[in-house]
Amino acid sequence: MEKTIKFYALLYNEVKTYWMALIFVAGNILLPQLCHLVPQGGATWLPIYFFTLVGAYKYGWRVGLLTAIASPLVNSLLFGMPAVAVLPAILMKSTLLAITAGLMAQRSQKVTLLSLLGVILAYQVLGTMGEWALTGNLYLALQDFRMGLPGMTLQLFGGYLVLNIIRD
Repeated sequence: MEKTIKFYALLYNEVKTYWMALIFVAGNILLPQLCHLVPQGGATWLPIYFFTLVGAYKYGWRVGLLTAIASPLVNSLLFGMPAVAVLPAILMKSTLLAITAGLMAQRSQKVTLLSLLGVILAYQVLGTMGEWALTGNLYLALQDFRMGLPGMTLQLFGGYLVLNIIRD
C-alpha cells in the first residue's frame, strides 16, 4: 500500500513555521557552499533554490517565503555569495519559487515530476523576464537557462526524491 504525502500550509503565528524555515535556510547555506567548491558551481547547480522548493512545496508558501528571503541574504552576508549586485534578481526568483511551489502543492495535494517541472519552469520563465526588466540585459537574464540546466534537473529529480522521503 502506497503511503500518501502530507502537505502543510503553516501560518506565520505557528512556531513550527519558523523552525522549518530555519532548517531549510540551513540547507540553502550548506548546499551552495558545497557547490561553490566547483568553478561556476553556483551558476550551474542553482543550489540557493533547492530547499526553498522543498520547503515551500511541503510546508506552504509562508515557510518557502521565509526561506526564499533569508537564504540569499544570509549567504551574501556570511560568504559574499551571491554578490550584492545580483541579490535583487535572486530574491525575486526565490520569492516566485516559494509562492509557485506552495500554491501548486496546495492545489494538487500531490507531488509529481510534472507538477515540479511546472513550478520550476514557472519561476524560471517569470524570473527571467523580471531579471531582464531589472538589468536590461537579456543575455544575463537567460543565464539560468544557459548554464543552470543541471541545477533545474537537480531541483526536479532531487526535489521529487526529498519530498517523497519526508512524507510526514
